[in-house]
Amino acid sequence: MNAIFQRTSVRKYENKEIENEKIELLLKAAMSAPSAANQQPWEFYIVKDKDIIDKLSNCSPYAKCVKGAPVAIVNCYRKDIEMPEYAEIDLSACTENILLEAVELGLGAVWIGIAPLVDRMQSVKDILGIPDHLHAFAIIPVGYPINEDNQQDRYDKTRVHYK
Repeated sequence: MNAIFQRTSVRKYENKEIENEKIELLLKAAMSAPSAANQQPWEFYIVKDKDIIDKLSNCSPYAKCVKGAPVAIVNCYRKDIEMPEYAEIDLSACTENILLEAVELGLGAVWIGIAPLVDRMQSVKDILGIPDHLHAFAIIPVGYPINEDNQQDRYDKTRVHYK
């Protein structure tokens, strides 16, 4: 449970390659997420090419930090599933698992939201050549963090209601 309390949004990374074994562990964590009707609607693009990473950094005003990452994970979802209305919820759980596993592996990451904004989703789709049956959900830059930040205590008991 420590990863939950240690996770922060990391936007600056060392110029150091991430081992393929760690990328695979991130993806295993992602695919261990719960999904509605166990539909597992996710697919992943692992981007290491610096030119493509640079292009992805322009897909959103909040994506500039992608440019400095050694790896960007773009998770996508299929809509040809039993319960497509839950696909983005499923991908949210998948994304959080990546962020938590990154902490466990000594990496840092941040969730750059792409969906549901159609122009941003299309931009990512065009850059990566994503087929029409997939929809870009998020860009997750990952790397070894330059700075270690402590997560702030976000617990607010005034938001808890017992009945």
